[in-house]
Amino acid sequence: MMLAVLLAACGKSEPTDPVESLLADTQRLHKVERQCAENDAKVSKEECSAANQARRRLFMGSGPQYTPPKTAPKF
Repeated sequence: MMLAVLLAACGKSEPTDPVESLLADTQRLHKVERQCAENDAKVSKEECSAANQARRRLFMGSGPQYTPPKTAPKF
């Protein structure tokens, strides 16, 4: 019995951050985006905002990837 409880506790946990959960489930992300576009009165502003952030992170990454050179280029 104790082994079953331990195995259940070690299972994959769901992300608590709404943006992370939408990134993990792109089908749900598409559904939320569609609901926000069609009738935003049915969907909370927080959920639409999380979907926007998830879409932005999906395409732009988590932050700037470009690091400028330490010295300016000479033309």
